[in-house]
Amino acid sequence: MLTDVDVVACEDTRHTQKLLQHLGLRKVMMSVHDHNERDRISQIAQHLTDGRSMALVSDAGTPLISDPGYPLVQALREQGFSVTPVPGPSALITALSAAGLPTDRFLFEGFLPHKAGGRRERLEPLVNETATLVFYESKHRILETLTLMAEAFGEDRAACVARELTKTYESFYHGTLQTVREQLLADDDQTKGEFVVMVAGNPEPATATAFDTDKLFRLLLAELPPKKAAAVIAELTGENKKALYQRALEIQGKA
Repeated sequence: MLTDVDVVACEDTRHTQKLLQHLGLRKVMMSVHDHNERDRISQIAQHLTDGRSMALVSDAGTPLISDPGYPLVQALREQGFSVTPVPGPSALITALSAAGLPTDRFLFEGFLPHKAGGRRERLEPLVNETATLVFYESKHRILETLTLMAEAFGEDRAACVARELTKTYESFYHGTLQTVREQLLADDDQTKGEFVVMVAGNPEPATATAFDTDKLFRLLLAELPPKKAAAVIAELTGENKKALYQRALEIQGKA
């Protein structure tokens, strides 16, 4: 594919240049990343209109899968250009294939928000999800994220973390959310690299309730302390009491 195209659009031209040199190719390159992608659409469309063929590549993994490319592909298809996928590596599928967790159904959540509060808000609605949950995470937040997951899903929820997939120091950590975190914490080197976090679905999801949890919190917090309000809602919904308590504190702080 790369041998046949006229122009290569890539996240980082320095990174892709190494790949092209390894393949013995010399190609015109242009950067297309999160900060300039929309501005590049007209330029790329003009290349295609002029009869040039182009390839879109990621620094790692597959374009559009938690990588740049969605606005570009969407715009080009709307303009009538053909977009052809080329099978390639994906951390998501690679990790699942060796995780030892159910893969008949899985939910890919990508990267969680940077701030702990935002991560809690994303995790809470997933407590009763029965499909295997898959997340991407960086070395800077992996330990804190595993802690937040243990609070939300329970320390004993089965999990697997994959690190540095297909690279020299590829590693898999199996167990529960608690034991996997302990494995990573035991060695400073194990918190380096890029991570795929996979969490088993809830084997005993709580029955869906007809009320809004935040609305119920606001009603209960008018009469009860946060800890007691969280305990009441945990009893009603089956949700994790620690996660509910943190949510109660957040709601109370906004009042």
